[in-house]
Amino acid sequence: MEYLANPEIWLAFATLATLEIVLGIDNIVFISVLTGRLPEKQRPRARFIGLLLAMGMRIGLLLSLSWMMGLTNDLFSVFGEGISGRDLILLGGGAFLIAKATREIHNSLEIEESASRQVRSAGFVGVLVQIALIDVVFSLDSVITAVGLVDDLPVMVAAIVVAVIVMMVAAGPVSAFVEGNPTVKMLALAFLVLIGFALVTEGLDIHVPKGYIYFSMAFAFGVQLLNIGASKRSKVKLRKAQLGDLIQIEAVPYKGAS
Repeated sequence: MEYLANPEIWLAFATLATLEIVLGIDNIVFISVLTGRLPEKQRPRARFIGLLLAMGMRIGLLLSLSWMMGLTNDLFSVFGEGISGRDLILLGGGAFLIAKATREIHNSLEIEESASRQVRSAGFVGVLVQIALIDVVFSLDSVITAVGLVDDLPVMVAAIVVAVIVMMVAAGPVSAFVEGNPTVKMLALAFLVLIGFALVTEGLDIHVPKGYIYFSMAFAFGVQLLNIGASKRSKVKLRKAQLGDLIQIEAVPYKGAS
């Protein structure tokens, strides 16, 4: 009870849970894009399992802190720069994200292949494997943030569980919104390219502040929402104009031959 009554524990928990949710945005975007290739009935189950994998990866890494600390040790050097296990994971994950997002952009823009793409849906197991692979990369940031902010393992695990539950609730509406708006899906794929590039630069020991990336994503998404709102208003005005023309046509009396 003393542990739960400590206000510092609750403050650390709230801060870490909030940061975990923010860091999980890129994970939700990636899962939404991948599950969009599945048949509609399989998408909710794939999102649920994918986020369970994300939670399992994060908790597993927290429980193996000694191994995590070992990832920062240099394995070899390239042009005098040390390369650690963490660097290799970030480089591989970033390259995978860039390649995957670029391929999805190509498929979305390729008009000749559109019909065949709708017939060929992705395999359920293949999608889960891709989610699991990229979850390892996303989990690194999450766990490093948790270790840097909080010293108590139960608090870290609880914050991660709460963040994943929030992500599970948000994943469905986010995926539906992305799939229902092709321009938003293209923007999400561009975000994945940006995140992949940031991971690659991080693997090369070139630190790009996360705040810059998230601000760019939020700004671009805000502009896109304004465009969607303007497009809907234009369509409403057009329909009203067409309806007005139709009413005027029907109001004109018919003059038959005398």
